[in-house]
Amino acid sequence: MTTVLTPPRRRTATARPGAPGRRRPPILTGAGTLLVLLLALLGPLAAPHSPTAQLAAPFQQPDGRFLLGTDVLGRDVASRVLSGGRTLVLTALAGTAAAGAVGMTAGVLAAMVSRALGDLLIRCVDALAVLPALLVVLVLAAGFPGSDTALLAAVALATAPFSTRVLRAAADTVLHSGYVEAALARGDTRRAVLRHDVLPNIAGPALTDTALRLVASLHLTATAGFLGLGPGGAAPDWGRMVSENVPGATLAATPFLAPALLLVLLSVCVGLLAGRLADAVGRGAA
Repeated sequence: MTTVLTPPRRRTATARPGAPGRRRPPILTGAGTLLVLLLALLGPLAAPHSPTAQLAAPFQQPDGRFLLGTDVLGRDVASRVLSGGRTLVLTALAGTAAAGAVGMTAGVLAAMVSRALGDLLIRCVDALAVLPALLVVLVLAAGFPGSDTALLAAVALATAPFSTRVLRAAADTVLHSGYVEAALARGDTRRAVLRHDVLPNIAGPALTDTALRLVASLHLTATAGFLGLGPGGAAPDWGRMVSENVPGATLAATPFLAPALLLVLLSVCVGLLAGRLADAVGRGAA
């Protein structure tokens, strides 16, 4: 009698809709994040005045014409608030996407090659990771004044090393699982294993890591604006608006308080969503 051995089925980490204990992000947190993102991306379309034009005396109090008053140079604060989030959010999103792409490629490559080559690649990544993130941003942004691309590259370089380590560990765990070893034993190519086993099973950790890196990217981008880096000085930026108008806080609070509150709200909401996502992925993998 001949016994036919059936290879184990590959497991793909998919979400179970009815899994007990799974909680969705709070409605208020998701709505708050969506509102701030919409304000940042679509706000310039609703700006009542030019965000760079000097329209009145500096630090004028809010009135019917200027709903949030004017800033240190007499520009309309409401128009600058509505126009000042788009570049910040888009730069953070683009930097996060670039860091995720680099981290995914380098992390999976380090797991798929030999242990020696993988460790060498991670050591090179670690050499970049030891540099303070703010220092990387300062060097690149100051070396290319007014360049959005330089700021984007700085954000990506500052966050990509951590994504590489996380995704290398996730891919390494999948590669050493029993179903992958069985797939290799029956003759599957490493490309097939990468496509059908590794990538689907690290999608959850990759998504969670991307959300966490987005929080860090927002902080770095806002810090760069606060330090006067990135786009030109006349361009509206929430971070730069805070630093510009702090000296006149005793004369008018809204020019620095409005962008500061939006930055805090955006960072907190995105951070809460990232934490909820991490919890959900952890429960799904358990």
